[in-house]
Amino acid sequence: MPEKTTEKVITEEEVHTNPMLAMPVVPDSKLKSFLVDYVGEKLAPDNEEVTVNMIAEVLATDFPEFTFAFAEENFLRGYQLGLDDAQSLHPAETEQTVGTTD
Repeated sequence: MPEKTTEKVITEEEVHTNPMLAMPVVPDSKLKSFLVDYVGEKLAPDNEEVTVNMIAEVLATDFPEFTFAFAEENFLRGYQLGLDDAQSLHPAETEQTVGTTD
């Protein structure tokens, strides 16, 4: 008798939720320490914990040129990957030569 498998259904919100963004940042380098301090002073979170999402939001507001360049590069790489994947789904058809008579 085949085993019964259950399929987990997720909501659209869950699809678009990135758990990495909710992670608190551990300031283990000079740059991370600077960003955590800067964002912590700017947003003053209640629990004094700065998350990756908070840093992304502040960067988007205070340094949109960087955020735009980063997002554009990410988009282009993802778009190229999608094109490559689509191309691999339909391998090139072989050319057929038709014999001609003189």
